[in-house]
Amino acid sequence: MVTATFRFYEELNDFLAPERRRQEFSCSCARAATTKHMIEALGVPHTEVELVLVNGESVGFDRILKDGDRVAVFPEFEMVDVTPLLRVREHPLRVTRFVADAHLGGLARLLRMAGFDTLYDNNYHDSKIEAIAVHEKRIVLTRDRELLMRRSITHGCYVRTLKPPQQLCEILDRLDLAGSIRPFTLCLSCNVPLRAIEKAQVLMRLPPSVRERFDHFSTCDLCQGVFWKGSHWQRMRAVLDDCIQSNQFSRNSMREDNSS
Repeated sequence: MVTATFRFYEELNDFLAPERRRQEFSCSCARAATTKHMIEALGVPHTEVELVLVNGESVGFDRILKDGDRVAVFPEFEMVDVTPLLRVREHPLRVTRFVADAHLGGLARLLRMAGFDTLYDNNYHDSKIEAIAVHEKRIVLTRDRELLMRRSITHGCYVRTLKPPQQLCEILDRLDLAGSIRPFTLCLSCNVPLRAIEKAQVLMRLPPSVRERFDHFSTCDLCQGVFWKGSHWQRMRAVLDDCIQSNQFSRNSMREDNSS
């Protein structure tokens, strides 16, 4: 029987049994068990892991554990670039695109509002989400840790918060996406790019009050929707601004903590 010592760091502790959080603990491992097998056996989805050290050496998920190994498991590093050490994935995703599970429709709309290509359908089953993630190289967003443990899913985020505005802030912060936001460039319903359209072309489709107050419009070529910067736009803009400010405050606080 192989016995290894494990230590999980930061938010990865959320997935562990309470008695194993924020401390070293020993665990019996199956013969020929890999780091990935044991990390997920302990309840942590592999998509949440950024770095694994075994006896101080960076390893991949396929490292077979030996008796006496000491395993340290880390999530994404916020302030330190550990790129040269990474061994758990072949490469990062070049384009940030998402697929959200059936419970995250509100988050999907807010991500589209922020300009991030996000697929969502209330009828998506786990196998469909897995196939989309693999074939289209998308990041899986879910509150189902079992989905993130599927072997072929390489990039994913377990969404911890419950309300869509907080979920948006969480994703922007965790993936450091504030600088990549392109607000109101995608249709919230169709997830396709919007384009500007002349007022004269949509004039007869506008409510009288909108005709009088607004001059700039955009449209979705798929659903033919027409959009303008009305009260709904202002409310969603406020949600996005709050997330950006929260993200900046969080990172400034971390810098101050690290410098003190």
